Amino acid sequence: MSELNQPLGGNEMPRFGGPATMMRLPAQETAEGLDACFVGIPMDIGTSNRPGTRLGPRQIRDESRMIRPYNMATGAAPFDALQVADIGDVPINTFDLKKSVEIIAEHYRGILAHGAVPLTLGGDHTLTWPILRAMKERHGPVALVHVDAHADINEHMFGETVAHGCPFRRAWEEGCLQNDRVFQIGLRGTGYAADDFDWGRRQGWTVVQAEECWHRSLTPLMERVRATVGDSPVYLSFDIDSLDPAFAPGTGTVELGGLSTWQALEIVRGMAGLNIVGADLVEVSPPYDPTGNTALIAANLLYEMLCLLPARPR
Repeated sequence: MSELNQPLGGNEMPRFGGPATMMRLPAQETAEGLDACFVGIPMDIGTSNRPGTRLGPRQIRDESRMIRPYNMATGAAPFDALQVADIGDVPINTFDLKKSVEIIAEHYRGILAHGAVPLTLGGDHTLTWPILRAMKERHGPVALVHVDAHADINEHMFGETVAHGCPFRRAWEEGCLQNDRVFQIGLRGTGYAADDFDWGRRQGWTVVQAEECWHRSLTPLMERVRATVGDSPVYLSFDIDSLDPAFAPGTGTVELGGLSTWQALEIVRGMAGLNIVGADLVEVSPPYDPTGNTALIAANLLYEMLCLLPARPR
């Protein structure tokens, strides 16, 4: 059995030194031989308001240097059972969003061909559509847990069908989703029409608005998610703007009245036992949070996603 990669520990190298990879893991060029991989998509050409998410993957990696390998809350020990590495960034075309969509889809076809589970550091939310396209080709239509302040189901934005407000409409059109197993959690704010959040409901999706989450644990909700998803392949897409800006101001489209960090942990940890085929954490825009805390929260949630993956026989 090959030796499993380990994060570089804080007692071996000061936290502010060492490689600039996710959790200071070893880097490699492809997902060959990996059970799971961290991969960045440094993109903000799909954003509609404040830019900066092209810088998200790099700062998420930087803030991940504080994360230790053992999960003291759940008991998960991913690096004892999984071969994990950071495979770098997708080489998008930063001048052409539509070409970038094709580049991302092809890149993820390669990752999935190796049998690895990709955990993606975003990058604006446009990127989830091409990932779901690759997921469909590999697994068939997938269940989806989408955590976000926004539904991201616009038919178009400024006449364009490719943007960070459209990925789940495009994924639905391409048959990427199991519509009776789609959950949108944390939607809130203002809209252009009274029924803006109802489009998903009409497709059979379960939409849980932020107000339904206030002042309560989301553990019961996640019990419902697990019962509904069952053994279907499921993808988790987590937009950092689902969190209240008191926790995560470093994003481009903030909305008040959002989820808390402990509710975020309940959602991610509540997916334990499901057949997770991939996950992403998107819309971190470092210029709007000089403390780095938004990226630090993102890094920890990505680690929690890794902790969901079951041990692989080797």
